[in-house]
Amino acid sequence: MPLLGITKPIIQAPMAGVSTPALAAAVSNAGGLGSLGVGAMNADGARKVIRETRALTDKPFNVNVFCHRPAQANEAIEKAWIDWLAPVFAQYGAKPPQKLSEIYTSFIVDDAMLDMFLEERPPIVSFHFGLPSDDTLEALRRAGITLIASATNLREAQQLADAGIDAIVAQGIEAGGHRGVFDTDAHDDANDDALGTFALTRLIASRFDVPVIAAGGIMDGAGIAAALALGAQAAQLGTAFVPCTETSIDEGYRRAILSDAAQRTILTAAISGRPARSIVNRFTELGARADAPRNAAYPMTYDAGKALHAAAKAQGEFGYGAQWAGQAAALARELPAAELVARLVTELRESIAGLHHYAAESE
Repeated sequence: MPLLGITKPIIQAPMAGVSTPALAAAVSNAGGLGSLGVGAMNADGARKVIRETRALTDKPFNVNVFCHRPAQANEAIEKAWIDWLAPVFAQYGAKPPQKLSEIYTSFIVDDAMLDMFLEERPPIVSFHFGLPSDDTLEALRRAGITLIASATNLREAQQLADAGIDAIVAQGIEAGGHRGVFDTDAHDDANDDALGTFALTRLIASRFDVPVIAAGGIMDGAGIAAALALGAQAAQLGTAFVPCTETSIDEGYRRAILSDAAQRTILTAAISGRPARSIVNRFTELGARADAPRNAAYPMTYDAGKALHAAAKAQGEFGYGAQWAGQAAALARELPAAELVARLVTELRESIAGLHHYAAESE
């Protein structure tokens, strides 16, 4: 049986704020696995997009949630962050929030989201930033839901394998959006855990008897072919689908990812409070300043980040948005999702044929 019930080894990453029911359904209808990012939603909002997706496809699709450690408020750190951002808000005739809120509820404490999943029974649920409790995993399994989760190193992959996760997403350092690290105190961008997609994919595939999904920096069929050659059963593409016509991105994000700006990406915690790879923009440059104070906890930092983006955007400046993108973002193409899947499959077949030709000539 094909991995996760799909006929093509292509998974559209569930980037919150980008994915839509139309996008997920289009990818699934084309033979890949479409995905919804509901980590920024409450249970009612997630139920709505699940039902909208079901109305558009009878194929499997994935629903992704965040399993981060709930934020620990620190009034001094939060005030310092707000005060530091205040002059930037003033440039756009606005004021920062007086207090930062935990705008997203982690799935590990979101009983309403779990209850909704058990009622709606989406085909697949995936986890980012870690795992929920064993009891939650077992409840989802009993509901017939397939479970997948991301790992950024071998220790995390071991935890996923021990928990009986059905497939592991090997998220390399090249990936756009939030790093899926379980422990944000590990500083993985500065040590040996900052593994690239291909190294991580090969390591996990060689050590665990669990299907592997390669993710990070894969933008075309040649990249998918390389991931499959290293032992992955599928490739997860996020940035490649960002400029698809079905996504919910704003015009500034679309312009950036389809321009030369996409050639420069950087990991930053300034936007949300967690390391995430974005196109270099005004916000990432702000966060890189030497005088930047310590970020408030995730997702409380994001409360200020979203407010700053809204204030600047109202004045025609889009450079404070969360313009998540992987290192190969310059290869992005603006296409309907089904057309992109078809093109990826053609490129994949051409790449495999080329490798077979090369192998034959080498004999």
